[in-house]
Amino acid sequence: MSQSIEKDVRDFILENFLFGDESRMPDVTESLLEADLIDSTGILELVAYLEQHFGLAIADAEIVPANLDSIASICAFVTAKSKAPAKLVAA
Repeated sequence: MSQSIEKDVRDFILENFLFGDESRMPDVTESLLEADLIDSTGILELVAYLEQHFGLAIADAEIVPANLDSIASICAFVTAKSKAPAKLVAA
C-alpha cells in the first residue's frame, strides 16, 4: 500500500468525517461503515474526493464495500485503478 495514498486518504477522513479528532481514526483494516464513520452520503463524498484528488473515473459498479470500506481497501482500489490502462471512448 502506497504510504502517500494512505496518508492522503487518512487526512481526508480525519478532516471530513472525524473533524480533526485523531483519537477516533480507525485501524487501516477497520470497516468505516461498521465504525459509523461514514454513511451513504459519505461514500459519495469519498468517491468525489478520490476522483478529483487521484484523477480517477469510478464507475457506479465499483462503489462497493470491497473497494471503499476501509483505508486499506481504498488504498488498494486507488492503486489498482491508477495502474489500469485508460479506456478510450469511441467518437
